[in-house]
Amino acid sequence: MYASYYGFRVKPFQLRPDPSFFFGSRGHKRAMAYLEYGLSQGEGFIVITGEVGAGKTTLVRNLFRTLESENILAAQIVNTHLDSDDTLRMVAAAFGLPYENSGKASLLIGLEEFFRKCDQQGKRALLVVDEAQNLSPRTVEELRMLSNFQTDDKPLLQTFLLGQPEFRRTLLSGDMQQLRQRVTATYHLGPMDLSETQSYIEHRLSTAGWSGDPSFDESAFAAIYDYTGGIPRKINTLCDRLLLMGCLEKLHGFGGSEVDEVIRDIQQEFDMPTDVIQVEADIASGLNRAEVLASVENMDKRVAELEGSVVSLLELLKQVLSLAGVNKNLRKDKV
Repeated sequence: MYASYYGFRVKPFQLRPDPSFFFGSRGHKRAMAYLEYGLSQGEGFIVITGEVGAGKTTLVRNLFRTLESENILAAQIVNTHLDSDDTLRMVAAAFGLPYENSGKASLLIGLEEFFRKCDQQGKRALLVVDEAQNLSPRTVEELRMLSNFQTDDKPLLQTFLLGQPEFRRTLLSGDMQQLRQRVTATYHLGPMDLSETQSYIEHRLSTAGWSGDPSFDESAFAAIYDYTGGIPRKINTLCDRLLLMGCLEKLHGFGGSEVDEVIRDIQQEFDMPTDVIQVEADIASGLNRAEVLASVENMDKRVAELEGSVVSLLELLKQVLSLAGVNKNLRKDKV
């Protein structure tokens, strides 16, 4: 919608990772250097961590663009909420191998044969595991065991592990010592600073065909940075909404006030209703969700019992009044 209004060839702030928009901040350049170093070593594990939306997937996809002439056969898995056996199936599927109705032994035999065939053809196999923070220790160990496939002088598989910061805790746990010994390099991808945030925004705009319309003043860049903390995905989300608002209101320049207006709109959209907030407060105070629901159900039960008691009392009162009327009539008849 706003792309044609501002004359962009494509949307500059799409959310899906696109290596054609790769921006080499200081952190991203260093992370790329670690990945390239790992490739040059041809063995072990490279670990890259970073906050949600820091650009880890875009980093790897940019790396893949450079692998065409390197004789490296790369595969990537992103669904990591799996047990160890299902993860092996995902690895097999990522390399184009049959995996349905296959047991663990068959999967391992098939993977080793495939890796050896790659080596015989002068190619190297590279496995990239995204969202590694979701891997269980047992699954991580299964991936480590794949690195045991090797010839007399070199391993047959190299693995990159990409994850959120909590994966570092998994890596540092006591039962991960054997994996740590095989980690060639590790790097944490942090957020961009204010200057890089401005350069990042201008880079994406220029890549999309920006000719200066719309313009951004310094207060706009500062407000964007304050809200997003220099996280690329947050910047993309905010700037996408900012350009949409600019198109609807026919704006050709943005300052801090326009950015703040969009931020308020976004915050209002994600405000929770009062009743939801109260339940969450109850949970935060020490009750879990099941206890809260049980408390509500118990209250309903008590109200129903009270209603039943009131009905019983009313029936008893009617009977008492009825008996009183009968006794009064009997006394009249005796008189």
